[in-house]
Amino acid sequence: MIERYSRKELKEIWSDYNRYTIWLEIEIAAAEAMEKLKIIPRGVSKAVKKKGKINVKRILQIEEKVKHDIIAFLTSITERVGPLGKYLHKGMTSSDVLDTCFNLQLKQSGEILLKDLNVLISTLKKQAIKNKFTICVGRSHGIHAEPVTFGLKMLSFYQEFLRNKKRLEAAIDEISTCAISGAVGTFANIDPRVEKYVAKKLGLSVEPISTQVIPRDRHAFYFSALGIIASSIERLSTEIRHLQRTEVSEVEEFFGKSQKGSSAMPHKKNPILSENLTGLSRLIRSSVIPSLENVALWHERDISHSAVERNIGPDANTALDFALVRLNSVVKNLNVYPKKMRKNLDITKGLFFSQRVLLELTNNGLSREQAYSIVQKNAMKAWNNQATFLEVLLKDKSVSKKIPVNKLKQLFNFSYHTKKINIIFNRSLRK
Repeated sequence: MIERYSRKELKEIWSDYNRYTIWLEIEIAAAEAMEKLKIIPRGVSKAVKKKGKINVKRILQIEEKVKHDIIAFLTSITERVGPLGKYLHKGMTSSDVLDTCFNLQLKQSGEILLKDLNVLISTLKKQAIKNKFTICVGRSHGIHAEPVTFGLKMLSFYQEFLRNKKRLEAAIDEISTCAISGAVGTFANIDPRVEKYVAKKLGLSVEPISTQVIPRDRHAFYFSALGIIASSIERLSTEIRHLQRTEVSEVEEFFGKSQKGSSAMPHKKNPILSENLTGLSRLIRSSVIPSLENVALWHERDISHSAVERNIGPDANTALDFALVRLNSVVKNLNVYPKKMRKNLDITKGLFFSQRVLLELTNNGLSREQAYSIVQKNAMKAWNNQATFLEVLLKDKSVSKKIPVNKLKQLFNFSYHTKKINIIFNRSLRK
């Protein structure tokens, strides 16, 4: 990712230095296990810990000649360690180091993303509770439907990101495996106990069977989880963008005193953060299909997945980390305008009470088809004549015959639409 969309903690996980540091940890742990099993002489791991410092520039310099990253790395370490360096990587293959490292980087990234999610979930919960009874119009197909509350909108996102947290936790567990099984995964040249030792040392699980590479369905699951989270980010961002439109103006991104909205139009206050999050969501989701296609490698291994993962590993995780932090800021500092919400409710002059009138007519002897026809006819008349829905209904004898005037007026009550809000909140916030 470019600097603009990268945060320090996540960026460092995918740095060359961190990658080589993990490679060194893997090699040292493997050497420790082999020493215990008397496969290599004692003192190798100690010497490597003491002298095997990471020199990124030197590793890349060697790789330029040998065209192999693991060999370049091992050569660099051996230059510093001396003769004992020859015992490193004994019986191992490149994928043992590369795959175990990649999985550990994904785990490290995922744990940061979980922290981001926890913060966002907390912010959404606060906004939901704060606006529990902030009444606004609910829309279907972009058209006014029936009243909801802004708190319910936020509660919906709160629940969605709770599900995303569970998905990510499962994906981290799925990806947290280690493979030190040698060429084509048979352990022909390395003891399985080495793998077990390395896995424990790194906080990973042993991969039950690695063909030489760790199966890529694990990675597909991880990146798919990131993609779903990105879609949730876009859903919330799109909601904010729609509600900030001039014609709606129910919410607004925080706009600083020195902030500028347009180079040409000084009056503009644009939802640029939500729009940016929409774009980042597309980018994150673009990693899902390649990760799925990486599952079908040839035989015991090929490297068609390698270039893909070198890109989507850092990019998808870094972009999602940035997006989650930015979204939290947007939600936390969101300007909410209850008066405008109420004003927008009045645009249709009570038409959103149509279902309640429909149900009352059916309760008083009319078939659903008859009631629907009467209510729809009056609704269209009110809309076309810019009269209130109640006024039009009061003039219709087919309505007054079935519903007394006082009862009809009582149907136009906002509290009817909020009477179950507490039930929804209680079951949604129940731990």
